[in-house]
Amino acid sequence: MKHTDFAIERLGTPTIASPVRNLDFVRDDANVVFYKDTRDIIPANGEQILTFEQAGPRDTIYHDPSWSRAAILTAGGLCPGLNDVIKFITRTLRTQYGVPVVYGIPYGYRGLNPEFKHEPRILTEADVDHIHEDGGSVLGSSRGRQPEKIMVDTLARMNINMLFCIGGDGTLRGAHAIAEEVRRRNMAISVIGIPKTIDNDLMVTDHTPGYGSAAKFVATVMKEIICDATVYGTNYVTIVEVMGRNAGWLTAASALAKGEDCEGVDMICLPEIPFTVEGFIKKVADIQNRKKSVVIAVSEGVKLPDGRYVCELSDTVQDVDSFGHKKLTGTAQFLANECAKRLNTKTRAIELSTLQRCSGHLTSRTDITEAYQVGGAAVLAAKQGKSGVAVTIVRISDKPYQCKTGTVEIEKIANLEKKIPVSWINDTHTDMLEPFYDYARPLIQAELPPFYVNGLPYHISNKQ
Repeated sequence: MKHTDFAIERLGTPTIASPVRNLDFVRDDANVVFYKDTRDIIPANGEQILTFEQAGPRDTIYHDPSWSRAAILTAGGLCPGLNDVIKFITRTLRTQYGVPVVYGIPYGYRGLNPEFKHEPRILTEADVDHIHEDGGSVLGSSRGRQPEKIMVDTLARMNINMLFCIGGDGTLRGAHAIAEEVRRRNMAISVIGIPKTIDNDLMVTDHTPGYGSAAKFVATVMKEIICDATVYGTNYVTIVEVMGRNAGWLTAASALAKGEDCEGVDMICLPEIPFTVEGFIKKVADIQNRKKSVVIAVSEGVKLPDGRYVCELSDTVQDVDSFGHKKLTGTAQFLANECAKRLNTKTRAIELSTLQRCSGHLTSRTDITEAYQVGGAAVLAAKQGKSGVAVTIVRISDKPYQCKTGTVEIEKIANLEKKIPVSWINDTHTDMLEPFYDYARPLIQAELPPFYVNGLPYHISNKQ
């Protein structure tokens, strides 16, 4: 990549004095380095170091707050922290910048298509005051694309000049399509993407908000499963299926279960490493020769050398999602059945499924703090007249953990997948190495207990 790859265009020159006071404004030429490893940032042949444009408040803005109307939507699968982003965007727009109207668009991109008859709601400071205590998304969500021409017609009809799209790869692709349609029409609408996904598979950004909490959940559950699996003293193989189609970030989080009070999982199987059933059975047999109880974390997306998903070997009917992707399920059950047939052992298959993305009672405080950060950075990018950009997290250091926010064009993120570096996986492809622990441990730190009602966590209810 070249330095110019991260250059960002604006709708126009910011000329309006910022209404925000008592802040340290960021200079327009401020950048943050793309790589955190100094060996990677030494320029060669006179080339410039790769940098992002640093996010943050400027002393002049593009959109006049008094004439502005903003809209926020969440799309795709749920993840922890969505309401925190919604809250901080709303409060920053209304309280700091004095934007009079902030719409919440219901049910993702469907909310911008009149065909679905979803009414937008106006968000006030009072409306969002306590939503960070609740799970889910106060705005609801949907999957799949909508016609960008229809969505931009809706933005024009509602006089919206700032749109904030919160979600993963599919959501960012939708935001990019809207931004391109806005550009074709030469409209002054800022479209900002805010990465939020438990998959952690978006390029350029160090990690995605949502991943830290999901990783914390996976590691916690693995510790509890290991405790349960070791009480009987008999041969037992427990296989836990974790989300991850082509990138194994969530499955790798199983390694974090290891500690003074837990020996950790016995094997981790990731999509990044070609998988064979025979090799898997042999590894399980070798482990069970040393210990009776074996606990394995396997990604739903592990693939055979020929590119087929392992779950396709099972008798489970493979449905497709709204994007035409095969729905991956049954990997753990298939492998458990194979172990039961070939080895002298009892087996159990556990599929974590949607629990990984909706378990708000195990959120990471680091994760939620960064949800506020990216929400605030998104507002500042929009007020600067940026459009078609996404907020990124740039890691400054691991120890102590520090990060900043940047902005980059959405097309540098969408339609690309960030996978786990193979150098972070051990030689037998069964465990993670220290670089992964250095990367992931800071993201799961500290707790944020939910708000309880009648002894249970309180969740948002989107009544149909």
